[in-house]
Amino acid sequence: MHLYCIFILLCVLFCDLHKCKASTSNDSQSYFTEASESALSEDGRLNFTELAIKYGQFVEQYDVTTEDGYILTIFHVAKDLNTPNKPILLFHGIIDSSDTFLIRGNNSWVVNMGEAGYGVWVGNNRGNLYGRRHITLNPDTDQEFWDYSLHEIGYYDLAATIDFVREKAKCDSILTVGHSQGTSAHFVLTSLRPEYNDKISLFIALAPVAYLNYLEPPVSIAAGAGPIITMLLRSLNINELLRNHSVATDLVTSLCTNSVLSYLRCGFGTLFPFAGFDPAGLEEEFLTGVVFGHYPRTTSRKSLEHYNQIALRRQFAQYDYGFFMNLINYGRIYPPEYDLTAVTAKIALFVGSADGVSKVKDVVRLGNTLPNVVHFEVMELERWNHVDFVWGKDIMSEYLYPTVLELLKTYE
Repeated sequence: MHLYCIFILLCVLFCDLHKCKASTSNDSQSYFTEASESALSEDGRLNFTELAIKYGQFVEQYDVTTEDGYILTIFHVAKDLNTPNKPILLFHGIIDSSDTFLIRGNNSWVVNMGEAGYGVWVGNNRGNLYGRRHITLNPDTDQEFWDYSLHEIGYYDLAATIDFVREKAKCDSILTVGHSQGTSAHFVLTSLRPEYNDKISLFIALAPVAYLNYLEPPVSIAAGAGPIITMLLRSLNINELLRNHSVATDLVTSLCTNSVLSYLRCGFGTLFPFAGFDPAGLEEEFLTGVVFGHYPRTTSRKSLEHYNQIALRRQFAQYDYGFFMNLINYGRIYPPEYDLTAVTAKIALFVGSADGVSKVKDVVRLGNTLPNVVHFEVMELERWNHVDFVWGKDIMSEYLYPTVLELLKTYE
């Protein structure tokens, strides 16, 4: 949805055309891998479990298998795993992973929700480094593995994850937090499988994405270029994007790590113009030393294409397969819209006025459509952007955390 993604896609195209994917074996790494990892801080190199342990947490790892066969890793984090606490599930955005809720260390969602007395569960969607398994499909050889978008992530991944947490915690309902695509997944699930509304006590929606009608340049320009990029990717049969430790992703990491030039290039030059301008909340040391060790993560071509369709068609609708395939899949020539009036779960909407993707006007429309919004807030800090909700240094300040905590206590 922003130029950073387009830049990465061009890298992916270049590398796939030249057959230059890096080896992922334990015996060898690409030059870019070694160069980029040496530039990262310790937190930029650690995985989820290692980060949790570093910041004083106990962590358990489980496998969740979806109805359509994907095997997803979910983490349970707490100061004391044996103490029963009200469960809260954190669900990440696109080209991201569970790491996003922990990379701020002591100021992260994971640590602070645990300190507040909740049993913290952190999910992953199919395709990323914690969701690259299937009971029959091989992600390296079976293109069918990558035939998914936000629809399947909501309908299958989020559903299976919620059910797993409820069973483990022995609770009828749980609290949930979603960021960006994680919010879209919630809207898909609760509109199409209404029984899940009663399984969610309260949904905290951070930078919610459903309608994309009010995009502005340069995001709107990127969206306009989407069909051309999609056509090129399709013609080259490229369905997996941003493969972990491909030359493309290692090159991006190398270009974006640990220098003033990296900050100017990947912060000021790419991320800020599209996510929203906030160098005060996303400082150089954190962005170049930590974030780009965990982001971007693998996704499917279809995921980006589905969002592009939503933006260009100006409807929060299911994936558009084209005239004939729509008739086969939906019994109609156009894909059906997700019925947001069927979403009866209690929802709190938070949006930043500087967000380049989740625009305030779109979230206002969303709030007016959903029938059970218990809280709507435009962040007080005018510089608050799309990724500040998970990466910003002000996450746990008076601007967000106290309100979220009050809402959770009210509806738990």
